[in-house]
Amino acid sequence: MNKEKLLLELDFKAVRSSGAGGQNVNKVSSKVVLTFDLENSLGISDEEKELLKQKLSSKLTQNNVLILNCDEDRSQVKNKSIVIKRFLSIIEKGLHKPKIRRATKTPRSVKERRLNTKKIMSALKQNRKKPNF
Repeated sequence: MNKEKLLLELDFKAVRSSGAGGQNVNKVSSKVVLTFDLENSLGISDEEKELLKQKLSSKLTQNNVLILNCDEDRSQVKNKSIVIKRFLSIIEKGLHKPKIRRATKTPRSVKERRLNTKKIMSALKQNRKKPNF
């Protein structure tokens, strides 16, 4: 993955935010919409594209386009930086391959500890019984 190439491939569009905010919302286009075409990207290899298609399938459109919105701040510049950070973190998480778990045996000390506690509990319960005379 080449971050510089990815950042050049991003498309940004400024849109008016929705919701409360008075004149600022009505006048200023502060919401930023980021679109990224995964299929035609040159910054990601074919193997990485397939991995991202699988992991980000719920976030991609039918044309394999990732769309992210940000209207958290009143500033368009801040919203743009927030959405870029969010995009990079999504891509990095999508490309992360978890470690393969190797099965291991239960240690002997754990088995012995479990048996010892069973013996102690057994003896404790035996002592609760009424004595046989």
